[in-house]
Amino acid sequence: MQDVIIFEAGQSEAHYWRDLWRYRELFRVLAWRDLSVRYKQTVIGVTWALIRPFLTMLVFTIIFGRIAKLPSDGSAPYALMVSAGILPWTFFSTGLSEASNSLINNEKLITKVYFPRLIVPVATIVVAFVDFLISFCILLGLMGWYQFLPDWRIILLPVFVLLAFLASIGPSLWITSLNVKYRDFRYIIPFITQFGLYVSPVGFSSSVVPDQWRLLYSLNPMVGVIDGFRWCTLRGQGELYLPGMLASFAIISFFLWFGIRQFRNTEKSFADLL
Repeated sequence: MQDVIIFEAGQSEAHYWRDLWRYRELFRVLAWRDLSVRYKQTVIGVTWALIRPFLTMLVFTIIFGRIAKLPSDGSAPYALMVSAGILPWTFFSTGLSEASNSLINNEKLITKVYFPRLIVPVATIVVAFVDFLISFCILLGLMGWYQFLPDWRIILLPVFVLLAFLASIGPSLWITSLNVKYRDFRYIIPFITQFGLYVSPVGFSSSVVPDQWRLLYSLNPMVGVIDGFRWCTLRGQGELYLPGMLASFAIISFFLWFGIRQFRNTEKSFADLL
């Protein structure tokens, strides 16, 4: 027997979250399509997911570690500390950049077929997560090179990976909904990600921030994610600033709620605007 979809006035809101589960196969197809297209007709394929974070780590290590001589976290090698910061940031920035254009890139699908539109941007973030898993090999390789193996804290790493995932979803949904109506955001997003790279503790430790500014600095949601990621992978060498962690978690929760709310409020107009 085939499933029959019945459209009833006023029932779309009640059935929306159930429809997300019913259309899970579409979610898988979109994620697989985006992943295969990304590396299609490339010479070195998925190696691109390793080259970008590796070169960024190399540049930051030379500039901040060798030239500026900024301190590392405890006894951890500077290159290892930088790599542990680049991975969650790259995941966040890639997910934000690609999700912001996801609805526009799927214009024909959205204007012709009904399905919960939330699937589209979330699928692109899942693709960024696959890149993150591939790039994680760099961190493992550096740990072996420096003989700096993690301890029991590594079991808590999935918690901060989940926080990075949620930190990507909230702003992505909000900006995606805005980008459908105001196409200027396609030019704003690259600036935001480039600016955020330098104001987030990617190439340096957040411990260099003066204590009186530490809590304010932690309003950047990626500060708590990066600090937690380093704490898990660097055997606790990077300290966890608990007030800052709570601030980052609060900001992530707010943007997740706000992003979903704004996306759902404008979702009905996507087909007309596209």
